[in-house]
Amino acid sequence: MNPPSRTLSGTLLCGVRTFLSPRPKTLEATVRSSCQQDHYIWVGFGSGFMSADSIAGRLIANRQVARMPLLAEAPSFMHVAEAIKIALQSLWANKLRSVLTLLGVVIGVAAVIAVVTFVSGINDYVAQKVFNLGADVFLIFKVSPAVTNVDHFLEAEKRKDLTLEDYQAVVDACRHCELVGASTRNESGHVKYAEQSISDTLIRGITPGMATILDTDMAAGRMLNDTDVTNRSPVAVIGNDILEHLMPGVDPLGQEIRVDGWTYQVVGVAKKKGTTLGQSADNFVMIPITACLKQYGSHNNSLRIAAKATSAGVPLNEAVDEARAAVRAKRHDLPGGADSFDIETNASLLGIWTDFSQTFFIATIGIACISLVVGGIVIMNIMLVSVTERTREIGIRKALGAKRGDVLLQFLIESVTLSLTGGTLGVLFGVAIALSVTLLIGMPSSIKLWAVAAGLLVSASVGVFFGVYPARKAAKLDPIVALRFET
Repeated sequence: MNPPSRTLSGTLLCGVRTFLSPRPKTLEATVRSSCQQDHYIWVGFGSGFMSADSIAGRLIANRQVARMPLLAEAPSFMHVAEAIKIALQSLWANKLRSVLTLLGVVIGVAAVIAVVTFVSGINDYVAQKVFNLGADVFLIFKVSPAVTNVDHFLEAEKRKDLTLEDYQAVVDACRHCELVGASTRNESGHVKYAEQSISDTLIRGITPGMATILDTDMAAGRMLNDTDVTNRSPVAVIGNDILEHLMPGVDPLGQEIRVDGWTYQVVGVAKKKGTTLGQSADNFVMIPITACLKQYGSHNNSLRIAAKATSAGVPLNEAVDEARAAVRAKRHDLPGGADSFDIETNASLLGIWTDFSQTFFIATIGIACISLVVGGIVIMNIMLVSVTERTREIGIRKALGAKRGDVLLQFLIESVTLSLTGGTLGVLFGVAIALSVTLLIGMPSSIKLWAVAAGLLVSASVGVFFGVYPARKAAKLDPIVALRFET
């Protein structure tokens, strides 16, 4: 008798010639009897042909019934676990083909996960570090830094610069403003102390209220005051980078530094802020706005005016209206005409950034979808090949009682398993790529569980969509034709 692990590979129906074993020396038989009750099968037990009842008894004795369903005891459904196991075994048995099959899905899902992770991380970072002025703050610009229309930008460049007179007009007219400040900047300053120097330093001329609006805290010394602004005092507040690079181990207060050749006395050191999008936020020098305008000139050096309302909501809107009216009157804008300046709130700046990031996200997702479609087509082709390779197996299953729905479900489960395997690998690769980039260059990332779930759901959907046709083709096979099929 053959070992118990050997399973039956075929059956003999009434008067129908079937291929009973996939082994090279296949034995065939034809029963041309009256086909009343008994079904005869060649089982290789050394006894030639035996009746189905006799085989069933021997299989029961060898505990093989569960693995060898006969026609009289054919299952009415396909076990999901078995179908998943078959799919995974197929993947492992054909490693190179599996890699090529899943490549499209892996790339598509990995791209989606990586993009969502980066966009979410950057959005959170921008909200916390860049546009972190608060919900009750608004800013007035000659040209908004968030302008997205080229024609508007070119037209706005022709406007008059914002001046200290415009700033003073807002101070006098804005009753709902708690603080009003103004600033100007030079982003390529050169700072020197003794024999040490540092370049690309942000030189910011400010009024005292601007420091509060910018949430600049002091680590040592004092902040600039109104007297410094009125007298154009040559005093400065430095960032942590200036202290660490130019004055290590030295008490900076009272020391003199040279800012683009002009001498300033250090009166304060700001607390360390860290980095913003990979750039240090501590490489700066703050000087009185009047001293800055004196040094660098007021031509082509428009101010930025910032104001903090008494609270967000209605008071903020009223403060914006009061400031707009004051600046329009000061700049002699025509009644009913457009403003000769731009006003932005923290919410509007974040909204513009969000629109930009969403556009980038949609474009990238579109590219990733192409990869998913290609991956789905490859999976469909591989499943069609699998149907062809397993035609005789399908015929045996149907001959033993499997229904169309059983075969359809089996191949659908295999297709979804293939696609989900690719989706899982894609999620892992996407997360790994995002974390690696964050570690290497500091780009912020934020892993979202909904993105992981969406990636797996999309990959499963690809498996269902592209697996339907091969599964239907397998389910429609005629068992007699399938049993006669030669690979």
